[in-house]
Amino acid sequence: MRTVLLAALVLLAPAAAAASDGLSSALAARSLLGPAIWARVVRIETAGPQGVFGGGAHPGAIYALVFELSGILWFYEESSGTQSLSLRTGSLDADKAAPGPLFRAIDRRFTAWSWAPEATDSRARHSQTPPNACFIESVASLFQRLSAGGEARAPRLLSYYVDTPFGQRGHTVLVFGTRDGVSAVDPEISERPMKIPAYLARDPRTLSAYLRGGPIAGARTLAISSPSGPGLGSQLAMIPRNRDPAG
Repeated sequence: MRTVLLAALVLLAPAAAAASDGLSSALAARSLLGPAIWARVVRIETAGPQGVFGGGAHPGAIYALVFELSGILWFYEESSGTQSLSLRTGSLDADKAAPGPLFRAIDRRFTAWSWAPEATDSRARHSQTPPNACFIESVASLFQRLSAGGEARAPRLLSYYVDTPFGQRGHTVLVFGTRDGVSAVDPEISERPMKIPAYLARDPRTLSAYLRGGPIAGARTLAISSPSGPGLGSQLAMIPRNRDPAG
Protein backbone atom coordinates (compact mmCIF):
# COMPACT_ATOMS: atom_id res chain seq x y z
CA MET A 1 0.00 0.00 0.00
CA ARG A 2 1.32 3.41 -0.88
CA THR A 3 1.74 5.79 2.02
CA VAL A 4 1.75 9.53 2.54
CA LEU A 5 3.95 11.25 5.06
CA LEU A 6 1.65 13.53 7.01
CA ALA A 7 -2.04 14.28 7.06
CA ALA A 8 -3.72 17.40 5.80
CA LEU A 9 -3.55 20.25 8.30
CA VAL A 10 -6.35 22.79 8.44
CA LEU A 11 -7.93 25.12 10.93
CA LEU A 12 -10.21 23.69 13.60
CA ALA A 13 -13.21 25.40 11.98
CA PRO A 14 -13.86 25.38 8.21
CA ALA A 15 -13.20 28.60 6.39
CA ALA A 16 -16.34 30.35 5.23
CA ALA A 17 -15.03 32.49 2.40
CA ALA A 18 -16.35 33.33 -1.01
CA ALA A 19 -15.06 31.40 -3.99
CA SER A 20 -11.51 32.45 -4.84
CA ASP A 21 -8.79 31.29 -7.18
CA GLY A 22 -6.34 31.37 -4.24
CA LEU A 23 -3.56 33.36 -5.92
CA SER A 24 -3.27 36.06 -3.27
CA SER A 25 -3.20 33.45 -0.51
CA ALA A 26 -0.56 31.36 -2.26
CA LEU A 27 1.67 34.41 -2.77
CA ALA A 28 1.17 35.50 0.83
CA ALA A 29 2.11 32.01 2.05
CA ARG A 30 5.25 32.05 -0.11
CA SER A 31 6.19 35.41 1.40
CA LEU A 32 5.75 34.02 4.92
CA LEU A 33 8.21 31.19 4.25
CA GLY A 34 10.91 33.58 3.08
CA PRO A 35 13.78 33.10 0.62
CA ALA A 36 15.46 30.24 2.52
CA ILE A 37 12.68 27.81 1.58
CA TRP A 38 12.22 26.53 -1.97
CA ALA A 39 8.64 27.38 -2.89
CA ARG A 40 6.70 27.79 -6.14
CA VAL A 41 3.17 28.96 -6.84
CA VAL A 42 1.30 26.54 -9.08
CA ARG A 43 -1.80 27.04 -11.23
CA ILE A 44 -3.99 23.94 -11.37
CA GLU A 45 -6.91 23.44 -13.72
CA THR A 46 -9.89 21.60 -12.27
CA ALA A 47 -12.46 19.48 -14.05
CA GLY A 48 -15.59 21.43 -14.93
CA PRO A 49 -16.33 25.14 -14.53
CA GLN A 50 -17.06 24.69 -10.78
CA GLY A 51 -14.45 22.28 -9.48
CA VAL A 52 -14.79 21.54 -5.78
CA PHE A 53 -11.85 21.06 -3.44
CA GLY A 54 -11.75 21.12 0.32
CA GLY A 55 -15.47 21.77 0.63
CA GLY A 56 -15.46 25.03 -1.33
CA ALA A 57 -16.49 25.89 -4.86
CA HIS A 58 -13.77 27.24 -7.15
CA PRO A 59 -13.49 28.53 -10.71
CA GLY A 60 -12.00 26.27 -13.35
CA ALA A 61 -8.46 26.93 -12.08
CA ILE A 62 -6.97 27.43 -8.63
CA TYR A 63 -3.59 28.53 -7.33
CA ALA A 64 -1.65 26.75 -4.59
CA LEU A 65 1.84 26.79 -3.09
CA VAL A 66 4.30 23.91 -3.36
CA PHE A 67 7.24 24.09 -0.97
CA GLU A 68 10.07 21.98 0.38
CA LEU A 69 10.47 21.08 4.04
CA SER A 70 12.18 18.17 5.76
CA GLY A 71 13.20 16.56 2.51
CA ILE A 72 9.76 16.33 0.90
CA LEU A 73 7.29 18.57 -0.94
CA TRP A 74 4.23 20.11 0.70
CA PHE A 75 1.04 21.54 -0.79
CA TYR A 76 -0.85 24.57 0.57
CA GLU A 77 -4.27 25.60 -0.76
CA GLU A 78 -6.30 28.29 0.95
CA SER A 79 -9.50 26.33 1.58
CA SER A 80 -7.87 23.14 2.82
CA GLY A 81 -4.59 24.11 4.46
CA THR A 82 -1.32 22.21 4.14
CA GLN A 83 -0.64 18.55 3.44
CA SER A 84 2.29 16.51 2.24
CA LEU A 85 2.57 16.31 -1.53
CA SER A 86 5.38 13.75 -1.80
CA LEU A 87 4.32 10.13 -1.48
CA ARG A 88 7.66 8.90 -0.16
CA THR A 89 11.01 10.12 1.08
CA GLY A 90 14.09 10.20 -1.13
CA SER A 91 12.23 11.42 -4.22
CA LEU A 92 12.51 15.19 -3.79
CA ASP A 93 14.24 15.98 -7.10
CA ALA A 94 11.90 13.75 -9.07
CA ASP A 95 8.87 15.24 -7.34
CA LYS A 96 9.98 18.76 -8.19
CA ALA A 97 10.58 17.81 -11.83
CA ALA A 98 7.24 16.07 -12.36
CA PRO A 99 4.64 16.87 -9.68
CA GLY A 100 1.63 16.27 -11.94
CA PRO A 101 0.85 12.75 -10.67
CA LEU A 102 1.15 14.01 -7.10
CA PHE A 103 -1.45 16.71 -7.72
CA ARG A 104 -3.82 14.15 -9.19
CA ALA A 105 -3.28 11.90 -6.17
CA ILE A 106 -4.64 14.73 -4.02
CA ASP A 107 -7.72 15.23 -6.21
CA ARG A 108 -8.51 13.41 -9.45
CA ARG A 109 -10.29 16.56 -10.66
CA PHE A 110 -6.90 18.29 -10.99
CA THR A 111 -6.48 17.90 -14.74
CA ALA A 112 -3.51 20.11 -15.68
CA TRP A 113 -0.94 22.32 -14.01
CA SER A 114 1.76 24.94 -14.67
CA TRP A 115 4.15 26.94 -12.51
CA ALA A 116 2.97 30.52 -12.07
CA PRO A 117 5.30 33.35 -13.19
CA GLU A 118 7.80 34.33 -10.51
CA ALA A 119 6.87 38.02 -10.73
CA THR A 120 4.79 39.34 -7.84
CA ASP A 121 1.13 39.67 -8.75
CA SER A 122 -0.65 42.94 -8.04
CA ARG A 123 -3.36 41.07 -6.13
CA ALA A 124 -0.89 39.75 -3.55
CA ARG A 125 -0.96 41.52 -0.21
CA HIS A 126 1.96 39.99 1.64
CA SER A 127 1.00 41.73 4.87
CA GLN A 128 -2.20 39.68 5.11
CA THR A 129 -2.27 36.28 6.76
CA PRO A 130 -3.44 33.58 4.35
CA PRO A 131 -6.33 31.43 5.61
CA ASN A 132 -5.79 27.93 6.97
CA ALA A 133 -2.01 28.48 7.08
CA CYS A 134 -1.19 27.39 10.66
CA PHE A 135 1.45 24.94 9.37
CA ILE A 136 3.22 27.61 7.31
CA GLU A 137 2.85 30.25 10.03
CA SER A 138 4.54 27.89 12.51
CA VAL A 139 7.46 27.28 10.13
CA ALA A 140 7.80 31.03 9.56
CA SER A 141 7.71 31.65 13.31
CA LEU A 142 10.68 29.32 13.81
CA PHE A 143 12.76 30.93 11.07
CA GLN A 144 11.95 34.41 12.36
CA ARG A 145 13.04 33.37 15.83
CA LEU A 146 16.31 31.94 14.56
CA SER A 147 17.06 34.96 12.37
CA ALA A 148 16.65 37.18 15.43
CA GLY A 149 19.19 35.10 17.36
CA GLY A 150 16.62 33.27 19.46
CA GLU A 151 17.20 29.82 20.87
CA ALA A 152 15.24 26.87 19.48
CA ARG A 153 16.56 23.44 20.37
CA ALA A 154 15.11 20.41 18.57
CA PRO A 155 12.30 22.43 16.95
CA ARG A 156 9.30 20.50 15.73
CA LEU A 157 5.82 21.06 14.42
CA LEU A 158 3.09 19.56 16.57
CA SER A 159 -0.11 18.81 14.66
CA TYR A 160 -3.20 17.69 16.50
CA TYR A 161 -6.64 16.66 15.30
CA VAL A 162 -10.11 17.02 16.80
CA ASP A 163 -13.50 15.67 15.83
CA THR A 164 -16.03 18.30 14.77
CA PRO A 165 -19.52 18.21 13.22
CA PHE A 166 -17.76 18.89 9.90
CA GLY A 167 -15.36 15.97 10.27
CA GLN A 168 -11.87 15.76 11.70
CA ARG A 169 -9.91 19.01 11.66
CA GLY A 170 -6.28 19.71 12.46
CA HIS A 171 -4.12 22.51 13.81
CA THR A 172 -0.34 22.99 13.96
CA VAL A 173 1.88 24.80 16.47
CA LEU A 174 5.64 25.18 16.93
CA VAL A 175 7.39 23.44 19.83
CA PHE A 176 11.06 23.92 20.75
CA GLY A 177 13.47 23.69 23.66
CA THR A 178 15.58 26.33 25.37
CA ARG A 179 17.98 26.27 28.29
CA ASP A 180 14.98 27.09 30.47
CA GLY A 181 12.80 24.22 29.26
CA VAL A 182 10.23 23.60 26.53
CA SER A 183 8.12 26.27 24.86
CA ALA A 184 5.31 26.36 22.30
CA VAL A 185 4.18 29.08 19.91
CA ASP A 186 0.76 29.21 18.29
CA PRO A 187 1.15 32.06 15.75
CA GLU A 188 -2.62 32.39 15.43
CA ILE A 189 -2.77 33.43 19.07
CA SER A 190 0.56 35.12 19.77
CA GLU A 191 4.22 35.04 18.73
CA ARG A 192 5.10 35.05 22.42
CA PRO A 193 6.36 31.59 23.50
CA MET A 194 4.35 29.69 26.08
CA LYS A 195 6.37 27.69 28.61
CA ILE A 196 5.38 24.04 28.77
CA PRO A 197 5.83 21.71 31.78
CA ALA A 198 8.61 19.29 30.88
CA TYR A 199 6.56 16.18 31.57
CA LEU A 200 3.98 17.20 28.96
CA ALA A 201 6.52 17.49 26.16
CA ARG A 202 7.26 13.75 26.16
CA ASP A 203 3.97 12.75 24.56
CA PRO A 204 2.40 14.56 21.56
CA ARG A 205 -1.15 13.64 22.54
CA THR A 206 -0.77 14.83 26.12
CA LEU A 207 0.86 18.08 25.01
CA SER A 208 -1.78 18.66 22.34
CA ALA A 209 -4.63 18.19 24.82
CA TYR A 210 -2.92 20.65 27.17
CA LEU A 211 -2.49 23.28 24.45
CA ARG A 212 -6.02 22.89 23.14
CA GLY A 213 -7.58 22.71 26.59
CA GLY A 214 -9.68 19.69 25.70
CA PRO A 215 -9.68 16.20 24.18
CA ILE A 216 -8.06 15.44 20.83
CA ALA A 217 -8.43 12.64 18.30
CA GLY A 218 -4.73 12.30 17.47
CA ALA A 219 -1.38 14.06 17.21
CA ARG A 220 1.80 13.88 15.14
CA THR A 221 5.14 15.67 15.10
CA LEU A 222 7.52 16.80 12.36
CA ALA A 223 11.11 17.61 13.31
CA ILE A 224 12.66 20.54 11.43
CA SER A 225 15.91 22.45 11.51
CA SER A 226 17.27 25.81 10.47
CA PRO A 227 17.35 26.33 6.68
CA SER A 228 21.05 27.09 7.07
CA GLY A 229 21.66 23.75 8.77
CA PRO A 230 22.96 20.53 7.18
CA GLY A 231 19.62 19.62 5.66
CA LEU A 232 16.07 19.42 6.98
CA GLY A 233 15.78 16.20 8.94
CA SER A 234 12.35 14.74 9.60
CA GLN A 235 10.53 12.39 11.92
CA LEU A 236 7.31 11.72 10.06
CA ALA A 237 4.37 9.58 11.08
CA MET A 238 3.33 7.32 8.21
CA ILE A 239 -0.41 7.10 7.47
CA PRO A 240 -2.46 5.64 4.59
CA ARG A 241 -2.59 7.64 1.37
CA ASN A 242 -6.34 8.21 1.93
CA ARG A 243 -6.33 11.64 3.47
CA ASP A 244 -7.93 12.56 6.77
CA PRO A 245 -11.46 13.99 6.51
CA ALA A 246 -9.82 17.32 7.31
CA GLY A 247 -9.01 17.72 3.67
